[in-house]
Amino acid sequence: MIKLYDKGVYLIDGAEIIEDAPDALLSISQKTGNNIEKDIAKSNTMAYKILNSHNTSGSMESLKIKFDKLISHDITYVGILQTARASGLEKFPIPYVLTNCHNSLCAVGGTINEDDHMFGLSCAKKYGGIYVPAHQAVIHQYAREMMAEAGSMILGSDSHTRYGALGTMAIGEGGPELVKQLLERTYDIPMPKVVAVYLTGEPRKGVGPQDIALAIIKSVFKNGYVNNKVMEFVGDGIKNLSMDYRIGIDVMTTETTCLSSIWITDDVVKEYYEVHNRPDKFKYLEPEKVAYYDGLVYVDMSQIKPMIAMPFHPSNAYTIDELNANLYDILDEIEKNALISLDNNNVNYVLKDKIKNGKLYVEQGTIAGCAGGSFENICDAADILCGKSIGTDEFSLSIYPASQPIFMELVKNGAIAKLTVAGASIRTAFCGPCFGAGDTPANNGLSIRHTTRNFPNREGSKITNGQISSVALMDARSIAATAANQGYLTSAEDIDINFGKPKYFYDSRIYENRVYNGALKPDPSVEIKRGPGIIDWPEMSELTDDLILKVVSVINDPVTTTDELIPSGETSSYRSNPLGLAEYTLSRKDPEYVGRAKYVQKAEKARIAGESVIDANPELSKVYEAIEKKFMIDIKGTQIGSTIYAVKPGDGSAREQAASCQKVLGGLANIAKEYATKRYRSNLINWGMLPFILEGDLPFSNLDYIFVKDIKKAIMSKSSEVKAYVVNKDMKEFTLTLGDLTDDEREIILKGCLINYYRG
Repeated sequence: MIKLYDKGVYLIDGAEIIEDAPDALLSISQKTGNNIEKDIAKSNTMAYKILNSHNTSGSMESLKIKFDKLISHDITYVGILQTARASGLEKFPIPYVLTNCHNSLCAVGGTINEDDHMFGLSCAKKYGGIYVPAHQAVIHQYAREMMAEAGSMILGSDSHTRYGALGTMAIGEGGPELVKQLLERTYDIPMPKVVAVYLTGEPRKGVGPQDIALAIIKSVFKNGYVNNKVMEFVGDGIKNLSMDYRIGIDVMTTETTCLSSIWITDDVVKEYYEVHNRPDKFKYLEPEKVAYYDGLVYVDMSQIKPMIAMPFHPSNAYTIDELNANLYDILDEIEKNALISLDNNNVNYVLKDKIKNGKLYVEQGTIAGCAGGSFENICDAADILCGKSIGTDEFSLSIYPASQPIFMELVKNGAIAKLTVAGASIRTAFCGPCFGAGDTPANNGLSIRHTTRNFPNREGSKITNGQISSVALMDARSIAATAANQGYLTSAEDIDINFGKPKYFYDSRIYENRVYNGALKPDPSVEIKRGPGIIDWPEMSELTDDLILKVVSVINDPVTTTDELIPSGETSSYRSNPLGLAEYTLSRKDPEYVGRAKYVQKAEKARIAGESVIDANPELSKVYEAIEKKFMIDIKGTQIGSTIYAVKPGDGSAREQAASCQKVLGGLANIAKEYATKRYRSNLINWGMLPFILEGDLPFSNLDYIFVKDIKKAIMSKSSEVKAYVVNKDMKEFTLTLGDLTDDEREIILKGCLINYYRG
């Protein structure tokens, strides 16, 4: 059972919940014997104290955060390092870890993936960083084992940067935010609201962390209850959870669209630090006697049953029992809703054909990555599958331990043998199944996965090629139960099993013998190794007084994910080549986008070169003619670029390429009803793109031109509203807003991008 409180709440002694009301403080003073003000109670949360200790602004209303550590993987670190180097990087000022868990296979694109790795290693040596070679650990497991520290803050260039269960406030952001930290600048945000997540009760046998997480996501995603807020986990139920269990819930908080998370710490957390030979990094964290929260999610874990999140979002969740009892009705609804997400006539999306003898048959199971690949998840799965067979039909099962230390202990305790005999295949630490670069199912296949996301095409299929397969998210225990039933969907509650719960032993030699640790020990004499696929960012122009924008894509989906803006999977080999990667922009959502954007960009390139923009783009002749009937316009001094409209873009990954690829193709703005995440909006700004907000109905259509008057003046004068005109509709006027922008963000937009800003 999950309850969302309509108002803010006071939490007394970490246990008693009192809703905010006019007499609440009086009631609290009578209970505690102390008078307390609301503002003081707000400062008594764990989140407030950690943010306060890392804030350099002097004001807790407008934070300027300096993080303790940074972490990136090999899809993001090349772009970050290239940007930082172009901006004057001399050395890493804080520990920075470069992991290699996304391009690990090095199977596509010749040498370029391993070239990226050699680039990363040489940068770690030159600037003083830590380099984790491929197949050693997925990014977040390494951070848990080797970087987390109670009371600290970590910034990562991956959206699932979440280590709250270990007492570390971690935030996933686009690469430019890490660049700011590398250049000793700050992470600037208003003080976020803090929402308590009160866990009570004890999970039922067979219910795993993914089940609890999916139930929470279902309750808070669509209503935005925790959007851009900090989730603070408290409650008497936490003591009933192992460390791996807490981590498994925590990593999925990203799918709620919260900003970060933090948990109380206890002796279970203390033992984790001790096991990993870092006892000095632990301390007890808890809210003060009276703490105020802007909301509260009450979770009775004893009432949560095994869950399944059906395509195409983690919030699209049902209990497995509910799905099995209503197969035809639920699958029919999912098929109808899929038409909105897929929006493509080349695909015949069907799920009801997977019903065999009244049961749902799935073709694949995967337990992997930062969410599924934990020691406890895999041990429990091995217990369920011990002495069983996954069968010789279509169903397959793959297991990816999250790190080599975990893998080694699974070998020692026999779990790997149990799984292998049952028919599962064991892989190395690799994030591929989470973003479409591993275990892509067959066309029309259904995969059940203990991973983080199940967005369209996230599993690797390509709608534009007439392919479609689906992912449903489940916990490792129910995946193993389904595997034991040879592919027929089965709840782990329906399996009679005694979990062995073997103890974990960490062997530090694995990292000591392989990981390069040069943290804060730069060697300027090292030469950077740059393979032929590592390309510098193209030059980007400063903002001009006015703008001409052509709308080149209109997306009316309720939410547009970063995977739809720039696909994962097959694009991985081009992450270090801005021009090559840009060719894939919106390729799975609007295949016409790239060609349209390039055509608009031709005119801007001509303008910069002092050539005729009308020769480059003849349709601009009528555009200028229409504008000049109403305004004076400096043709040579007015930027020409493209824009897209999406209702709510940016849910999902933190990777900056969702924005930078648009900019590389001449994109100068996004127009949206709202932005799904803070990190996507930040990526737009850091690449010099205008994050416009438009309320109400669309005044323009796809392929219309828009004239934005006095945009530079609006940015400089801190105006919140901007006047714009639809050129081919008699210069129809409408209003765009920009939302809150910091002074630095305004300057970045004026300069054209973060690189230009740092160059001065």
